Amino acid sequence: MGVKQVGENRYRGQIGRYFEEFQIGDVYEHRPGRTLTDADNIHFSLMTMNYHPMHCDAAYAANSEFGKLLINSGLTVAIVLGMTVADVSGKAIANLGWTDIKLTAPVFAGDTIYAESEVLDKRESSSRPNQGIVKVRTVGKKADGTVFMIFDRTALIQKREGNTLDEAANY
Repeated sequence: MGVKQVGENRYRGQIGRYFEEFQIGDVYEHRPGRTLTDADNIHFSLMTMNYHPMHCDAAYAANSEFGKLLINSGLTVAIVLGMTVADVSGKAIANLGWTDIKLTAPVFAGDTIYAESEVLDKRESSSRPNQGIVKVRTVGKKADGTVFMIFDRTALIQKREGNTLDEAANY
């Protein structure tokens, strides 16, 4: 997301935002995008033991309404979630949950996907004075603008003051 000066002519890359930096209504466009391949799909499907033939048997998929392999939705959720880390959860203590995951269009090998997240809500943690809770809605879009996924996510985010993680890890 940014850099922090750590010495004369020396800078360190930073990931994520502190709780105070989130503003309700802000939208983060996550970049870079990711072009998905058949290899990504087959490796992920077999690694996660999802042997559904729509993900790993091209002859079977050729006879489906789509006429080709579908990218495993578990893979698209994982990649879209990963795209959000630099902007949304790089300073998170924990993910608290994902809700209302909707898969609204198929994704195929060769599709390039992007994501964006809108801050829906934020509040101070009632039990952790140096942390807050942030809720975002993330939308996955293909390069042509087709929305293929939407989900809400809540995370426990470190506040700037009282931050011990970044200092302990020399961040």
